[in-house]
Amino acid sequence: MTRARLPGALEVCTLSPDWMPRWDAFVERCPEASFFHLSGWQQVIERAFGHRTHFLLAHRNGEVEGVLPLAEIRSLLFGHSLSSLPFCVYGGPAAASDAARAALDETAQQCASRLRVGALEYRMAKPLHPDWAISRLYSTFRKPIEPEVERNLLAIPRKQRAMVRKGIKAGLAAELDAGTERLYFAYASSVHRLGTPVFGRHYFRLLKEVFGSRCEILTVLRERRVIASVMSFYFRDEVLPYYGGGTDEAREVAGNDFMYWELMRRACEKGVRLFDYGRSKEGTGAFEFKRNWGFEPQPLYYEYQLHHAKAVPEVNPLNPKYRLFIKAWQRLPLWAANLIGPHIVRQLG
Repeated sequence: MTRARLPGALEVCTLSPDWMPRWDAFVERCPEASFFHLSGWQQVIERAFGHRTHFLLAHRNGEVEGVLPLAEIRSLLFGHSLSSLPFCVYGGPAAASDAARAALDETAQQCASRLRVGALEYRMAKPLHPDWAISRLYSTFRKPIEPEVERNLLAIPRKQRAMVRKGIKAGLAAELDAGTERLYFAYASSVHRLGTPVFGRHYFRLLKEVFGSRCEILTVLRERRVIASVMSFYFRDEVLPYYGGGTDEAREVAGNDFMYWELMRRACEKGVRLFDYGRSKEGTGAFEFKRNWGFEPQPLYYEYQLHHAKAVPEVNPLNPKYRLFIKAWQRLPLWAANLIGPHIVRQLG
């Protein structure tokens, strides 16, 4: 993209390797920014899915004042979109000044128009454009971690705390995983039961490679059998369990309950101050599971500037037109679902 000169010596350009350290340093100190604003997502999205990215930064005399990560998805099934950011919970402009935010926003809209997309999407914790179409499908769940382990356990509502203790009594153990295979086994088993296409193995390996120590896998075992596993992201003083799942046996021994408690316990001991349970759709089991932990839903504002699309895209499992697909997918053998799934999920975002 051609650089765009703006009044007041403010300039918007696209991310290049020489800008990456300054981009990430800005993301670390900007209150509006999240883990999903880090520059590493450019590499992950391009290498894992083959999508074109448009990572915009606003700077003044070389000092970064704002960032806006965007990725373009062209899909025969689900349309043509420009989004901040596909496969991520949060996105949109993160800026230190109103001028930088406005410049990034204007450049993104121009980019969407030039690319002739169906819609430009921002995934925001707070609304930015009251006049844009909006989806309130998702809520996020965030809660401070108490400084003492026992206080965190006692803060869990009684019924849910009983499930955690059930996992402890079942003799479950947790350990950090250097590789992604056990995670993939547990995760793929879970999403197959839900009737959802799975990401490819390469994607999880890339996340570990690109984000390094920020990306951690915790696997729960029972007599050396994999019960559950979760990949979490660490950002500033937060932990975000992001991709996880459990086997059929996990239900019998409260494996997922134990796993998330073990993650919280370890995070507490590291001095992490906030547990981000991620997004869920209201009316789903995941939504209620997080509420059972004492987390209150906080609405997310997914905003759409419609270009060639006539309505907000509804590419999610709650859309009635996907019910037959979900039922058919659940009947597929796991090996077949794991083979076909990555080709579908890359188009979803």
